[in-house]
Amino acid sequence: MRQLLNNEKSALTWRTGGLPLLLVALLATGGCASTQVVEDRHPEDPWEGFNRKVFAFNDVLDRYTLKPVARGYRTITPEPVQTGVGNFFSNLGEVRTAINSVLQGKPANAGLATSRFLINSTVGIGGLLDYATLMEITAEEEDFGQTLAVWGWEDSRYLVLPLLGPSTLRDTTGLPADIAANPVYYVDDDTVRVSLTALNLVDIRAGLLDQEELIRGDRYRFIRDAFLQSRQFAISDGELGDDPFAADVFDFDDSDFDDSDFGDDDFAD
Repeated sequence: MRQLLNNEKSALTWRTGGLPLLLVALLATGGCASTQVVEDRHPEDPWEGFNRKVFAFNDVLDRYTLKPVARGYRTITPEPVQTGVGNFFSNLGEVRTAINSVLQGKPANAGLATSRFLINSTVGIGGLLDYATLMEITAEEEDFGQTLAVWGWEDSRYLVLPLLGPSTLRDTTGLPADIAANPVYYVDDDTVRVSLTALNLVDIRAGLLDQEELIRGDRYRFIRDAFLQSRQFAISDGELGDDPFAADVFDFDDSDFDDSDFGDDDFAD
């Protein structure tokens, strides 16, 4: 079982290792929040003054509560168990992905997410093992914030939420639906539901400990910019736009060149 869990972690590397900015962006706080006044305000962050105050508040909670717990969790919990915990909550997220894929008109992705959930929930022992990835069945993660963007709410203001960290007004609007799409929300036993939620939070925070080393300069601005870029990347399904230099044929006009710019020596052998 231990060896199989280790294999599962290797199979998931491609899904998580290539997105360090996304991991850092999800980091609500950590370290010292800068209070430096930014001269050039980000166009998507008109509430920067308020956001920085919430960021500083979150920082105190993280520094003295969540971060120490996350370090302890990673220290005492065997790596295969951590992988299994991550797989379990990732599998629950397939439900949200399937629903939002349908709402966004992506039936193929919805089918893949559904297949992943069924396979990992059964053969994968409740999602602890990610057999779907080993079978090369993968799906793009989708949430209600992305759905609202597809429906027309393309630009949204950056917003730092107490306890929850980086978000946007659009993503915050979709947050209740995201919560409702989480199977943990329907667990009747309050103790079990709260325990699972806390475990998920600690597991995510533990996974971000190493990513903090990527942060440079103003922590607030770094996390904000990384978060907004990662969200745009997710909303556009990884499309970066057209490359102006990708065309096979270039049309040039004689006026593009001025012979006076070149001397005779430039053409000498």
